[in-house]
Formats: sequence, structure tokens, C-alpha cells
Amino acid sequence: MRRPMVAGNWKMHGTRASVAELIEGLVNLALPGSVDVAVFPTSLHIGLVAECLEGTSIVVGAQNAAHETGQGALTGEVSPGQVVDMGCKFVLVGHSERRQIMGETNSVLNHKFAAAQASGLTPILCVGETLEEREAGKTLEVVGRQLDSIIEELGIDAFVNAVIAYEPVWAIGTGLTASPQQAQDVHAEIRAQLAKENAEVAQGVRLLYGGSVKAANAAELFGMPDIDGGLIGGASLNADEFGAIIRAAGN
Repeated sequence: MRRPMVAGNWKMHGTRASVAELIEGLVNLALPGSVDVAVFPTSLHIGLVAECLEGTSIVVGAQNAAHETGQGALTGEVSPGQVVDMGCKFVLVGHSERRQIMGETNSVLNHKFAAAQASGLTPILCVGETLEEREAGKTLEVVGRQLDSIIEELGIDAFVNAVIAYEPVWAIGTGLTASPQQAQDVHAEIRAQLAKENAEVAQGVRLLYGGSVKAANAAELFGMPDIDGGLIGGASLNADEFGAIIRAAGN
């Protein structure tokens, strides 16, 4: 039985004051014990968030980490070992904004994925298609290629200690959401692709949906058999809304 997970990606949001207010709201939530909850603040706020959440069930992740495990001469980068030292358990790899805006290739992401695992982090691999690719009927081709890149480089066992988040690019921050059935169809194909390599790994890996998830649509999305929770963007910046989404995953 896969344990549900809800992760809040705060993206490039937050000041010390707003982060402190959000954390206060989060720690006062009544959360179901059956759901793993993680938040992903900016790298500047990881230390503050980890300290404030110590002793709670909410864990902290990093939005990004370098493709090298150790410290060194990479100005502006933060190594996966450093984010572990700050208290992180997870790291996002391949978020569409990193792929589309920052130009990160599958090759770069393979190295980031491997470096994260070597440092003791669990990577959350983000995959998804643009609106143009969906309209061209290439959704499964694009997602399959993004998954295959990891499998070919690192092997199927790399997904034993990983999470996959399907996030259609056209549904991120747009207010558009894949219908529960559209999301389920892609999640099922992801699991089937993994199962071709190893059925046990495929059944064990958690698949999250990301793309304008909110309290109003969370229960229907999470009710699908291959959707194990969500990677939440804007809605995770509101403690009450985020809490409602977490409770939906617990049901």
C-alpha cells in the first residue's frame, strides 16, 4: 500500500515575516497521520523552516540542488550535501520551470538525480508536457522520454528511493487542471512504463499530480487509483488551503 504524500512547492515566494506566518499556520493544522507532508521553501529559508518545523511531522525539501555531491567552486549553487546538512529530506529534480526557463537538459537532471540520492536525499522527479505537445498527441512520448533518461542512465532501481510528479506544464499556475481522468491516464502509463522494467518497483513508487491543485479539486484527483498525492504550488502558500488538500489525501 503506497502512503499518500502532499508536497508544497513555495517556488520564489517568501520573506522571513511571511514564511514565519505560514509556518505558524501549518503547525496549528490538524493533519491526518496517514499522509506524508513536505514543504519546499527557497534555499534562503530552508534553515528557518527546518528549525521551526522540528518536532512536527512536516518535513522539509529543497527546490533545487547542484549536480555535484561535494562542496566546491560552483558559485551560486548549493550542493545536495549542504541541503541535507540544513535538514532537508527531499529535493525537486526536473521541475518544468527548471527545464523550460533554466534550460536544464535530461543529461543535467540525471546527474542531479544521482547526486541527490548519493547525498541521502529522495528526489522528486518532475515530468510533464507543454500545451503544444499535448495538442499534438505527444504527452506519453514526452513523459516517457523524460523517464527513460533516468532509467537508461541509472537503472530502474533508482526509483526505489524516489517519487515521480506528473505536472503538465500547461496546468501550472494557469488555473487549468488536467481532469482527474486525464491525470489518471498519464499516471497509469508512467506506472506501466516502470513495470516493463520491474513490476515491484512500479507498484511501490509514489506518483504525485501537480498542476493547479486546490482544495476544491483535490479529493477527486486523489481518488484516482494511480494518483498518490500532489505537488502543490500556489495553494501551498495558504495554510488553510494546504491543510484541506492534505486532508483530502488522507481520505
